[in-house]
Amino acid sequence: MDAHERSVKDSLQRDDLDVQPNEAKFTELLLLVAEELADDPYGGATKANKVLYFAEFAHVRETGRPITGVRYRKLERGPAPRRLKAIRDHLIDTGDAVLIMERVLGHEQHRLRPTRPARRELFSATELKAVQDAINLLRGHTNTDASERSHREPGWQLVNEGEDIPYVAALLPQSQPQPSARMMDRLRQIGEDYSRQGRLAR
Repeated sequence: MDAHERSVKDSLQRDDLDVQPNEAKFTELLLLVAEELADDPYGGATKANKVLYFAEFAHVRETGRPITGVRYRKLERGPAPRRLKAIRDHLIDTGDAVLIMERVLGHEQHRLRPTRPARRELFSATELKAVQDAINLLRGHTNTDASERSHREPGWQLVNEGEDIPYVAALLPQSQPQPSARMMDRLRQIGEDYSRQGRLAR
């Protein structure tokens, strides 16, 4: 990290949004994302973390406020919510979700499966749109693809591993290439094939 990057990082951390994390709302957001990823073949914990991150930070860009205010830290495979494991374990302990282990592309994938609907009434229209946009951004992409995309986020690049990513980093210029129309058509086809296979198996 050069002197300029260090200066930007220090400024972002000093001037970050002063928000109180709403863990009850984050619990519902986690269930909501798990519901939306139910038909995604790569919809395990790694991708869920990225959807949560992209939704929260996109909402900051749109409105100046995150959805839940839960802090995200830089990990090797991309941003992840700090309190995710404790909140996920609570959902499992209360019977509101179960954790499914799957083999996907030779790797073990942990998928949260809700046993009750998320309380969508807790979310504004702009918050629900941010979640849906993040789902659409990553739908059909492998966990590796999702992780690599998150590594291009300015906030992830500016902090050290284990550190919180300041929410104001959402306001830094984004330089992520958009997928081509051909790639989007292929991703839609994969999603439709997977959904059709799921219906046939039931």
